[in-house]
Parts: sequence; structure tokens; C-alpha cells
Amino acid sequence: MQVLKFGGTSVANAQNIKRVIEILDSKSQEDQIIAVVSALGGVTDSLHQVGDLAHAKDERFLLLFKSISERHIETANELGLSSKSLERVEELLEELKKILQGIFLINEFSDKTQDKVLGFGELLSSYIISESLKVGGTDASYKDSRDLIITNSNFTNAQVNRGKTEKNIREYFKAYKPKVTVMPGFVSQSEEGESTTLGRGGSDFTAAIFAAVLEADLLEIWTDVSGMYTANPKLVPQAFPIQEITYKEAMELSHFGAKVLYPPTIRPVLDREIPILVKNTFSPEDEGTLIRSEIEQGQEPVKGISHLPKIALLTLEGTGMIGIPGSSKRLFETLSNEKISVILITQASSEHSICVAVKEEEAETASRAINEEFAFEISLKKINAVSVETNLAIVAVIGDQMKSHQGISGKMFSSLGKNNVNIRAIAQGASERNISAVIAAKDVKKALNTLHYRFFERQVKELNIFVVGVGNVGKRLLDQLEQQQEHLYDNLFLNAKVVGLSNSRKMVFDEEGIDLARWEKLIDEGETRTEEKWFETIKNLNLRNSVFIDITANAEIANSYASYLKESIAIIACNKIACSSELTSYKNLMNLSRKYNAPFLFETNVGAGLPVINTLNNLINSGDTVTSIKAVLSGSLNFIFNHFNEATTFHDVVKQAQAEGYTEPDPRIDLSGVDVARKILILARESGFELDIEDIENEMFLPKESMQAKSVDDFYETLKQFSDHFDQLYNEAQANDSRLKYVAEFTNGKAKVGLQQVKKEDPFYNLDGKDNIVLFYTSRYVDQPLIIKGAGAGAEVTASGLFGDIISLGNK
Repeated sequence: MQVLKFGGTSVANAQNIKRVIEILDSKSQEDQIIAVVSALGGVTDSLHQVGDLAHAKDERFLLLFKSISERHIETANELGLSSKSLERVEELLEELKKILQGIFLINEFSDKTQDKVLGFGELLSSYIISESLKVGGTDASYKDSRDLIITNSNFTNAQVNRGKTEKNIREYFKAYKPKVTVMPGFVSQSEEGESTTLGRGGSDFTAAIFAAVLEADLLEIWTDVSGMYTANPKLVPQAFPIQEITYKEAMELSHFGAKVLYPPTIRPVLDREIPILVKNTFSPEDEGTLIRSEIEQGQEPVKGISHLPKIALLTLEGTGMIGIPGSSKRLFETLSNEKISVILITQASSEHSICVAVKEEEAETASRAINEEFAFEISLKKINAVSVETNLAIVAVIGDQMKSHQGISGKMFSSLGKNNVNIRAIAQGASERNISAVIAAKDVKKALNTLHYRFFERQVKELNIFVVGVGNVGKRLLDQLEQQQEHLYDNLFLNAKVVGLSNSRKMVFDEEGIDLARWEKLIDEGETRTEEKWFETIKNLNLRNSVFIDITANAEIANSYASYLKESIAIIACNKIACSSELTSYKNLMNLSRKYNAPFLFETNVGAGLPVINTLNNLINSGDTVTSIKAVLSGSLNFIFNHFNEATTFHDVVKQAQAEGYTEPDPRIDLSGVDVARKILILARESGFELDIEDIENEMFLPKESMQAKSVDDFYETLKQFSDHFDQLYNEAQANDSRLKYVAEFTNGKAKVGLQQVKKEDPFYNLDGKDNIVLFYTSRYVDQPLIIKGAGAGAEVTASGLFGDIISLGNK
């Protein structure tokens, strides 16, 4: 059993009703359907107006009745109703006319009579639609809801007799089961047999009653919008339908202006925990909004932003209220006696004032009543006369999950403040499901758009960056960040804020962001650094979107990565040690990154600023398989062997490379081939192969004396001592019409690195300066490899690679 309710806009005319019929016909193929329908759009208001005219003895009521009558008959004709069905429509209209004439004659339009008149809208629409379904061949029937829903005699807002109503509904549908049963919403019948109505949102209430009693799996509310929106789309063009929402959130949004549902009407399905699906009659393929008791945790804390217009703010204040019990009681009893609903309440903890928001139309009555109640205190000047502010509105931020997220109210109020929206009063319940603010009516549109942008639209993401290592590369990175700050903010909506800096001796922190124009001075004046103190400070600061950038070659720092990831701190590593450490350690870091949702990026581990690892990851993630890698991965070694010739010495070229920032402080890290071995190991691992550094064959070209030198200075002396060895390597290559290149290879699960002589036809032959080149052979790139080529060393390009990782984090 499915229960569908169609609102007034869905059945406003013949064209719209045809859409409804298509929906009902389609759904009836799968299940038994109850369709509860409202009056044709605008008819209820017209019926109220025609009754008022008749009551006022204004003969224009006949003209309005004629318009109402013609509209229904025209709709019935367009839908192809039979002459017999048309006769029944005309009978209903004639019955309405007689009641109106009676009102005109006896000048009586009581609530009881009003219910009779207003109910004709639903009685007519439901009958027309049921007969239209039959015309199309659908197994459909009409059932008057008044025969089933029994109420008391509280006309215009009758209370349902649940026992009798539930019994009637069960007995009827147990015996009678057509494919589609069309029923009028809103209308009911008293125990004495008089027509009653269910009040505002009565058609929703009718549908909810049937869904609850018959234990439907779902109640569908069909209207002219594709669900409940994040804000009023007429005021906020960027608003979009909410996919899923709780009953409580839906009721809050509805109370604060969302017109899709009227909160009291959904109580029957709420009690039975029957989901409600809000759908669009004019775009039935849209997903709509699903409303249910509980939804999956972890969704966005704010579900919607709504508002109530035409609000007045009443303030009662004075020293005579301080410490005097009962002041609040007297205030609210006075408003209750006047049948005035209080929309918002706020009271100062000093008890000096109480502020309430009411409908603007009720402000004068409320003010008069309160002043009368407190006339004695006012006369003694213990309490001031009520102050009334009008031309106000309430904006509300709503969401069940707001209570588990810090700073929602701060974001709300700061956003409004920054946009010059003055807040007159604030209210927030302990449940934190609703944060409301009273503002000037003229600011409503600006406020709604501001809050929607803040909570639902693309925001400027803030990264809190901690950098360790401010040498050549680190300095360039800080320079680039300072230079590009405005561009990042304006174009990428990214605020890359450096909040911590450290070298090997000192460290400095500033939560508001370190002045990058003065960072060198600030770090010199910073506190003494220890690895433990550095990490603990970052941990205790506990800043959102924290990013640790390691621009060192320090093993102790690399070994600390797991600690950062466990604190959900993202890592950008220039340091290759962690990713080329033992396989178990590498895999642990990858697992921690996923577990704690802390990105671990290391693009600059291979190729400096070249997109080597990113390209490889894209290949693997798209389902490709790497079969072989051949590469020149050391910009340092390529620079050295491109500049080493008969006019230079190997010693001088290495010195030059170090001076220009192409080698590590200890050039042996580069010349030993260990650095290249680490790079090919990282590429192999990122290709899905499980290797350790010991698995890589390293064909070293340095004399063992050079590797065993006790210091960097001693190392340079060995380069002079063994200059003949290096000259011989060069001369042999020249004799073979070749050039020297330090090549890394990975094939069939095995890797090796070493100095090679490459011929002119080799793609490595013309690799100039400090360039790197990587050739990926894969299951897709079989004969012609995917080639990445460019500068693979140098402080500037390495810094740009780190910068690229920062931008990648900002986009996550």
C-alpha cells in the first residue's frame, strides 16, 4: 500500500492533473495506491472569499461562484469526463450554490458553515480526478474521506477520533481494494454527522492518517518543488534540494517558513516512523527529499536555512523584574489569554529584560495586553512600557548534527556581521537543532544568501601549515606562498597559512599566520627546537586542516610521520626516507593515511616538480598495469654528467652542482646512487610491487674510498685523488660515441640503478642540464611509452612541486 498526496498546484488545472494521472497510473502497476488530493490551486481561498461576500450580502458572490463553477466544469471537460460524471460535478456545484445563497439570506457564516463551504474544493477535485483515471482505463474509485475520518465538532480545526477513524479505515480497505482510491484531503465528519475540516495542512494530515493506520511503507507528498530546499530558492537562487532529512529537522524548517510541510500534520507518520518522500509533480524523475526518523551520521551539520517574515519584537524590561518570581509567568499567560503564539524567546541572565517575537499583525494586541498586565509596575517606573520593534524577520540555521559540531553559531553570526546584518535577538535551544536570529526585514535576502554561501557553497579552505626545513627549497617555498597568497585566495578559495616554522635549531609558531616577509627574523628569535616539542606543539594547537611539510633529509623526522597521521595531520614530504623505508613501514603509513583521513603526499620524492607520482597514480587508479619503468631520476647526476667533459674536472663539476643547489649537503647521497635507488623503489611500490631497498641492484661508480670518507671535505679530496678514474669513464663513453647517464630500470619486478653509456638513438642521450625523464611502459602504453620529461632538480622547481601538493590538499 502506497499513500500519495497531491497539493493544490499539482492539481491546479487539467494539464497538471494529467501529470498526476500519469504518476498514479505508473505507480498503480506496482502496488495499491491511495491518492489524497487538495482542491484545485487557489480554490480554497476563492471559497473563503465567496463565503465572505455572501455573508456581507455582496451580490458579487454570484460572479465569484460562477467563476469557481466554470473552472471546475472546464477542467472536467478537458479531462474527458463522461456526461454522467459531469452531472455529478454540477450537482456538487449546485449544492455549494444553495449553501452560499443561504449564507446570503440569513447573514450567517459560522465556523460550521465555513467548513461546509471550504470542503467543496477537495470534494470536487477528488471526484474529477477519480473519474479521469477511469477514462484512461485505470482501476480507480472515489471514496469520500468524511465517511472514514471522524472528528469532534471543533469546526475549522477538528480533532480526530483516532479509535473510530482507525477502525473505519481498516474495515474499508480490508474489503475494498481497487488499484487506485482517490480521496479528498482536508475534509472530515463529526460524530454528529456534520462536515468538519482538519485545519491548516489538512490534506497532508489526511494522507498521514491513512499512511499511519494502513502501515504504509512510505508517504509521498507531491508538490511543485523537488523536495525541501536548503533555503527558499526564490530568495537564494543557489539553493538545492536536501536529499535526506530527519522528521525533527523537517518540522523545524517547516515552522520557520518552508511551505512543503505543516509540522502538526505529519505527527501520525512520525509516531509510526513511516518515511515521507517529498516529490515534484512537474519533475517526477527528481530524487526529492526523504524524511525519516534517523539518517546516517556524519552528514553536513546544517541541513537548511529558513526564515519567518513579518515579525515584531516585544521587550519588557526594568529593575522591577530582577529577582521577582513570576514575571515571566505573567507575561506568557497574558499572551496566551490573547491567543498569541510566541515564536522566539530570549531573556538576559540578569532577569532585567525579556524579549519575545510574535507575528507583526499581533504586536499591537500583545503590547496593549502586556502593558495592562504590568500597569502597576509601569506606573511606579519599576518596569518600562513594552517597546515594540517591527519590520523584522527571523532567520534560522537548522540541523540535527549541529550539536556535535563546534562553531556553527560562531560561523553564523560572524558571517552575518561581516555582511553588516545587525542581529536584534538570538535564541538557541539546548538541543542545538535550531539557531535563530532576529534581523531587519530589509536584510533577509542578504542574510539568507550569506548564510547559504557560508554553509552550503564553496568556501575558502584554510590550511594550517607547519614547515620543517627552511634551507634552499624551504626558502623558495615560503617565497612562493607569500607571492601567491592573494591568487590562492581569490581564484582557488584557498588560504594557505603558515603557522609553524622550524630549522634544525629553532622553531616559531603563530596561530594567526606567520608573517612570511619576516620569517627569517622570527625563526631566529624563536624557541629552541626538539623533535618532541615540535610535534607536541602541533598536536596541542589542534588546528583544523593541519598540514606538516617535511623539507629535510632527516631520518628521525621521517620516522615520526606515523605520529602525525594518527592525529589526522596531513603530510607533504620532500624527504624520501619514509617512502623508501622498510616495506612494512611504508604500508603502515599508507594505511594510517586512509584510516585517519590524513592525506600523505610526496610528489617531490621523484622528479622534483614533475608530475611523476601523480601520473603513475592516475594510471593505476584507472586500471592500467605497469610492466616496465626506465628513467633518469637524478637531476643532480644528470647535471654533473652533462657538465663533465675534457675541459672540466669531476671534482669541480660536483662542487658547482652543490653550490647551485642540485645536490644534498652531502653529495654522496646523490652520487652513491642511493637517492636514485630510493626513487625507483618508490615508483615500483606505487606501481603495486612489494620491494625493499635491498632488492635494488646498485652498480656504484664511485671508488670505495670516496664512499668511506669521514667528512664531506674528505670526500671532495677523494674526487681529486681519483680524477683519472672519472676521466676514464668519460673517455670510454666518448670512444663509443655515447654519453654517460645514471639510469634506473624496473622490469619484471626487479630494479637496478647504475651509470650507463647511452647511444644517440636512446631518448636519454639528449637529456640536458638537470632534466629528468621517466618512461612508463604499461598494458596500455606497450610500444610507445608514456614519457614525462623536464627539470628534475633545483630548489625552485622542487618548491613548486611542494606547492602543487599544497594546492592538491586544498582541493580535497
